Amino acid sequence: MKTYQAKTVEEALEQASKELGFEVEQLIYQVEDKKRGLFTKKVVVNVFEMTDVIRYAEDYILGITDALEIDASVNTKLDDENNIIHLTVESIHNPILIGKNGKTLQSLNELVKTAVNSHFHHRFRILVDIGGYKDKKYEKLIRVARRYAFKVAKTKQDYTFEPMPADERRAIHNAINNIRHVKSESIGEGNKRQVKLIYVE
Repeated sequence: MKTYQAKTVEEALEQASKELGFEVEQLIYQVEDKKRGLFTKKVVVNVFEMTDVIRYAEDYILGITDALEIDASVNTKLDDENNIIHLTVESIHNPILIGKNGKTLQSLNELVKTAVNSHFHHRFRILVDIGGYKDKKYEKLIRVARRYAFKVAKTKQDYTFEPMPADERRAIHNAINNIRHVKSESIGEGNKRQVKLIYVE
């Protein structure tokens, strides 16, 4: 974290932009209370790097596992192309952290994402996985999605999946992207969002 002071937030961010080599829109920052002197007032802006965000996310997850008295480790990878922070948790109690049909893992993912976004006042794409569970789930989803997509192309009857998280919907969209006469759309709101496979001429 680096701290910048100026008369306005814009000036502080401009200083940070020049020093760090990022566009102002790319900066992750928090504005502290204004410091007032006898004749001047200054704005204090804390600018964070992605390593600060990752460290906070890792510590947050480990805080949860410690509270559950579960020994765990976290391995993090940053997907620069898609701007996603991948956090993989490993422990001897993976099934507990995953939960039935991945429900506990899904809740953990939402909790971590909400905590990080709230702390940094910035929207991050975060994906938490437990022992490779998500990768196996994606492989299964891709197989199922392609099978139903070919069925839609053949029967001309649309198909709608059960509600699922955004990352799983994305896996389906990517899986059927090049299948002729079929397109996919996300429908519904909140945690009831679903993927619909639609026949197109």
